[in-house]
Amino acid sequence: MNKKTAVISAVVVAALGGGGAAIATAAGTGGSEKGKEDSSAEKPITGPALKRASDIALAKVPGSKVTQTEAGDEEGAYEVEVTKPDGTEADVRLDAQFKVIAVEIDKPDGAEGADTADSASTP
Repeated sequence: MNKKTAVISAVVVAALGGGGAAIATAAGTGGSEKGKEDSSAEKPITGPALKRASDIALAKVPGSKVTQTEAGDEEGAYEVEVTKPDGTEADVRLDAQFKVIAVEIDKPDGAEGADTADSASTP
């Protein structure tokens, strides 16, 4: 095999490997979490709606950070998942006008008490 063929072969192998890793990573970004449905069909919130929905969710669950979003959620137009520093997660569900439909708190593993759901309006 000449040098040119070897280089081309190496580039093709690297591209295929990198492409496979990128596909696996992309498929895994919305992957299943414990206790959640397969989210491979979930569509993240984008554009100005992402900022607006995130701001509302962060105001409803102070001190948290946005960890995942979904547009066209089965229980509302938008869902923003946030996580507090102690590991507590919450799903903030919004309607198409960005009004809060519900806030579902998921306690971290090992925490006592039941999950809670709260309905409220935007802050």
